[in-house]
Formats: sequence, structure tokens, C-alpha cells
Amino acid sequence: MWLKFEARTEPSLLMRYLSPVLAVFLMLICGLVLFSVLGKNPMEGFKVFFLNPVKDTYGMAELLLKATPLMLCAVGLSVGFRANIWNIGAEGQLLIGALAGGWVALHFEHSTSPLLLPAMILAGALGGMLWAAIPAFLRTRFNANEILTSLMLVYIAQLVVSWLVHGPWKDPDGFNFPQTKQFQVHAMLPLLKAGTRLNAAFLVGIGGLVVGWVFMNRSFLGYQMKVAGQAENASRYAGFSAKRTVWFGMLAGGCMAGIAGLAEVAGPIGQLTEHISPGYGFAAMIVAFLGRLNPIGIFFSSLLMALLYLGGEQAQQYLNLPSSISNVFQGMLLFFLLGSDVFVYFRPRFARRNK
Repeated sequence: MWLKFEARTEPSLLMRYLSPVLAVFLMLICGLVLFSVLGKNPMEGFKVFFLNPVKDTYGMAELLLKATPLMLCAVGLSVGFRANIWNIGAEGQLLIGALAGGWVALHFEHSTSPLLLPAMILAGALGGMLWAAIPAFLRTRFNANEILTSLMLVYIAQLVVSWLVHGPWKDPDGFNFPQTKQFQVHAMLPLLKAGTRLNAAFLVGIGGLVVGWVFMNRSFLGYQMKVAGQAENASRYAGFSAKRTVWFGMLAGGCMAGIAGLAEVAGPIGQLTEHISPGYGFAAMIVAFLGRLNPIGIFFSSLLMALLYLGGEQAQQYLNLPSSISNVFQGMLLFFLLGSDVFVYFRPRFARRNK
């Protein structure tokens, strides 16, 4: 007897939703093994990594704070992913959105207008959309692969941020650190709970999930993009515009990533620096697929991914492990998710070995 995989006549709806659960379970099991290999008590490692970050109100607030940019980026990317538009450059769009919104804060540093913060959010969205428009134009005009162009633009965005904070926008009173001036109070997102760093960006993130759900499930354009992703020939036969699908998929991702970037610099950071994001734009791709490109699933998967970030910080502090261990857990999660997705399209069965 030997195990073989038999193709299903149609994808399994049950396994589609059980696959992320299986991936998380396997990640946890391998995490215990990893702690043991590193010479740490597995149960102590589990407690420090997964329980310590959320043991009090401040920890829960930090979890929601970390989850906010992830859910914003992921729901924007999901719009394009559903139509097979592969925007891999959300990290760069996040950085450009932070620069655009930060420029408004710095240019109007003495303003007390209540319109300052909305203007910063709008600038952040437009900045992210502008950066996403470049691969969209290259795809629709020259048929350039948006995976490569959007990814390469991430590194250009990082260099632009580095140049600005080391040069033209550098704070002259910042003791030579690569950073801008601190944003004034009217350019900062209001806190939701005193004594924590959780701010109004979380509400914006929840609003983004709601808008994303309505668009994907209750709008004609969302239906067109879904058809384009599942049956390209049927979409073309129905007369749906392929170019419009590309543009909307890319711009939706850029818009939400830009807002996420602005939320970081107008929230917990309070200024522009070289380290605006620890990789939210890349991690958001895992969040999107773990959440099955569904805003409700994205909400819960963003909480899990945020917990991995916080767990890495806790492991560094209490277990003397590098904070990059969170990247190891992210990699395991993606690996097991891809592996578990095999069961969506294939059914395992035992067969007799031919003699």
C-alpha cells in the first residue's frame, strides 16, 4: 500500500477553509520543535512567543496596532489577487504613501486646521496609487510582468526614503540621526485608548475591510474582477475590460498600502525615518492568502501575523533569541499554507503497489 494524490473533480470548499487552520496548527507544532532545537524549553518558548504579548490591555492594544497596516495592505492586495493581478510591491507603495502624507505634515507644520489630517490621509492614498500606477501602466502598455516591476519599485522606494531622511528632509536638530522633524500634534492620529499607542488608524482599517467586503461581494466591478480571475476567456467574451481590471487591481492595492504607510508615520512613529515598516507590505501577502482573500478572514489572519511580530520582540527580550525569529514563523506559516492547499485540489488515497 502506498499513498497517492488523486485530482478532485472540483476544488474542495471544506478544505479551502480548513487549509489555513491546518497550516497554523503545523506552524505551532514546528515552533515547539524549533524552540527545543535552539535549546529553549518548548512550553516556555510557546508562552513567551504567543501568550506574553497579549497578557494585558497594553499588549492587546499593541496587537491591534500591528494588525492595522497588515489588514489595510492585505485587503487592497486581495482586490487585485482575485483577478490574478499580482501586486508584489505593497511595501514600496506603503513607503511612498508615508512620504506623501509626511510631506503634507512637514509642509504645514504650523497648521492647526482640522483638515490637515484628512489631507495627509488623502496624500498617502494618492502616493501609494501613484507608485502602483507605474507597474499598471507598464503592464497595460508594454505587457510587462507586474510581479517584477512592482517588486523592483520597492527597492527604489526604499532608496528614495533613505535619501530624503539623510538629506533634504533631515531634522537639523536631530543629532545627525536620519529622520525628519517630529510631526506636530494636529498631524498625529488621535489615540483610541489612553496609556496605549492604539490610534484611529485601527478604525480606518476596519472601515477598509467593510468597504473591501462590499466591493468584492456586492458590486458589479467586483464581480467582473472575480470572473476575470476565475475564467479569463469568459470575462473577455462578456466584454469586460482587461486593462480596467489591471488598473483597478493595482490602484486598490496602492491606495490601501499608502494609507497604511501614513498610519505608521502619523501614529506610532510620529516622523519619517529609514525604518517605517518592518516588512508589512510583504507580510500582507501571507495575510491575504491565509484569510482566503476575504475581508473577514483577513481580519483574523492579520491578528495572527501581528502576534508573530510581537512574539519575535518578546523572544528577543526574554529568550535571548534574534527578533528575526518572527520571520522564521512567517516562513513556516507560508510553507505550510502552500502545502495544505494541495488538499483543496487533490484527494489523498491509499493504493496497492503494482508488482
